Amino acid sequence: MKIASISSQKQGETDRLLAELATDLQSSGLKLRGIVKDLSYAALHQNGCDMSVRVLPEGPIIKITQNLGQGSDACRLDPAALVQAVAQVEQGGFDDVDLFILNKFGPEEAAGRGFRAVMGTALERDIPVLVGVSPANRQAFQTFAGGLSKELPDNREALWRWCTKP
Repeated sequence: MKIASISSQKQGETDRLLAELATDLQSSGLKLRGIVKDLSYAALHQNGCDMSVRVLPEGPIIKITQNLGQGSDACRLDPAALVQAVAQVEQGGFDDVDLFILNKFGPEEAAGRGFRAVMGTALERDIPVLVGVSPANRQAFQTFAGGLSKELPDNREALWRWCTKP
């Protein structure tokens, strides 16, 4: 089982690194599944709680947050949109997949929902899994990974090496 995580102290850096890495890996011929942040989406909120994701390998792009109105500080995650994203990834299957990328192991995954089962399927099929993890969900991710996850630095070269070495 090959599983790794990335966390960055710089806001938005994990999303940027994973999205750009996915593009580079696909350009090099690797077959990917999962989701990464759609970097072209113009967020309404600067706190990272307003986003669209791109289903790998070729889309669709799904807005996974909802507008709760100005001044709301509640979680903007749209559970129905997340379910749609999970379904899109599952429908793509895992045949000949080289790597699974998840932009964020978030509260839904920490609670046993979201992409948790999909990551398990990838790992069962010996597909490496690379996941963005925030400090708030680090312990839940480590529990999920059973202590087998490697923590990678937030730099492109280290991520590339982990993803491309056998």
